[in-house]
Amino acid sequence: MTPAEKVSRRGLLVWLGVALNAVVALVLLVPIFRYLLSPMLRERKSGYLSWISLGPAARFPAGQTRLATYRNPVARPADGDTADIPCWVRHVQGDQFQVFAINCAHLGCPVRWFPQSGLFLCPCHGGVYYADGSRASGPPDRGLFEYRYKVERGELFIEAGDLPTPGGQKLARRSSGGARCA
Repeated sequence: MTPAEKVSRRGLLVWLGVALNAVVALVLLVPIFRYLLSPMLRERKSGYLSWISLGPAARFPAGQTRLATYRNPVARPADGDTADIPCWVRHVQGDQFQVFAINCAHLGCPVRWFPQSGLFLCPCHGGVYYADGSRASGPPDRGLFEYRYKVERGELFIEAGDLPTPGGQKLARRSSGGARCA
């Protein structure tokens, strides 16, 4: 090697610095690009929106509101007990039910049912809901979120996978087969 072709110490360190910065940039850009491209690349898992059984409709006596749980249809084994999602089931009469998400419409705290007063109460900020899920008082500006449901062969099913939210809900209406669409 001639002295002109010899790499100086400074040149070697500059080259190593550029190479190290390039590696760090790639490592940082991969998750950013995955995040930005994920809506286009994401496949909807089968069962994402699934009809999940809450058990026999007879388990929920007419005129009463009871707590039920279902397993999230997109749960992974590592989710454990956190994939068991509670909901409130109100049996109005016959095949007419209301199934409410347990979360308050204000900040998502779990509401409790008090049969003595016939009200759902939120312990976080004092939100109060009537038995039909409509807002009674407090900071929530709307009623409880409702799941779509249907009764088939004496069994109560809810459409689960997405949490019911204001943007995902349509006006409440009855559809064929005893299903209520919210």
